[in-house]
Amino acid sequence: MNIEYSFDKRPTAEQIIKLYDNAGLPRPTNDKERIQKMYDSSNLIVTAWDNDILVGVSRSITDWVWSCYLADLAIHPDYKKGGIGKKLVQLTKEKLGDQSMILLLSVPTAMEYYPKIGMTKEDRAFTILRTE
Repeated sequence: MNIEYSFDKRPTAEQIIKLYDNAGLPRPTNDKERIQKMYDSSNLIVTAWDNDILVGVSRSITDWVWSCYLADLAIHPDYKKGGIGKKLVQLTKEKLGDQSMILLLSVPTAMEYYPKIGMTKEDRAFTILRTE
């Protein structure tokens, strides 16, 4: 398996929706326009491809010098345990450089994953939840 990683190759909304649905990532995949806007408004996206199949994505919003919110990390279930998620986070950090930290809110099912790839669990986050 030869996975290609890219900062420039942007997936279509349909490809993103298919990946999120397959990965079980709770996102508004029934709303193509909203998914497209999420990607149009993000300024650091790393994708993983098996030929023309989107198998992984890291979608972030950052100021490049202080913080980066890693909003989505999704891996197709057929490609899990292959190091793709770890590589996507590593490439995200490399692109950011040393001045910026990475923050994320994990889905409950991934809480055990992030420490395995070198992330530190934090207990000091606060949220105002969306209503839609």
